[in-house]
Amino acid sequence: MPLIVLWDIDHTLIENSGVSKEIYAAAFAGIAGRAADHPARTEGRTDRLILAGMFQDHGMQPPTWKLIQPALEAAGAAREADLACRGWALPGAREALAGVAAEPGMISSVLTGNVQANARVKLRAFGLDGLVDIECGAYGADAMDRADLVDVARARIRAAYGTPTETPVVLIGDTPRDVQAALDSGAHVIGVASGVHSADELTSAGASTVLADLTDVAALIRHLRSLTHAGC
Repeated sequence: MPLIVLWDIDHTLIENSGVSKEIYAAAFAGIAGRAADHPARTEGRTDRLILAGMFQDHGMQPPTWKLIQPALEAAGAAREADLACRGWALPGAREALAGVAAEPGMISSVLTGNVQANARVKLRAFGLDGLVDIECGAYGADAMDRADLVDVARARIRAAYGTPTETPVVLIGDTPRDVQAALDSGAHVIGVASGVHSADELTSAGASTVLADLTDVAALIRHLRSLTHAGC
């Protein structure tokens, strides 16, 4: 049985050092014509929810997604060099991605609240973009709710790889929203306590497997191999 492995990006694979919130602030300012007084509320939300929330927090009606998406993409592209300078790939991230990419039958992609263009920017800034199949991932433009992104990724991977409908899926992420998305969509989940949420918080959210970080690649691969026999 193959296995679909879907990675969160921010605080799971990379540290963005505040660049993400600068991207949201720039996108907001570009549309609203004024600087933001309140920062974006992120922590596992999709870009659709984040930008809608920013406008609501400023007492404004959220504009259409057709206006928001290009503003987000322009803001992300403008900050790739700054991200590469200020941020970093988290410990073990590169080795973990490479290890999964080398596993027969494992299809490694992305499930993130970022729009695809900005997800690509964030991975490319640290040379991680070639280690996952970005085209088959699910992104913040695809749905409001993170759990709905799982079926988006399943469908794209099925179309690209011909995977059976019962192929197990595992989400790897650092927030309770990652955990809830997996639980709501019938996926497995591996929590990684490399962001602001502790291992206890991720466990309390429902993650049965929680890692401190991604440095023990051998243990991660062993666990992923066990899921190829577990189903969803």
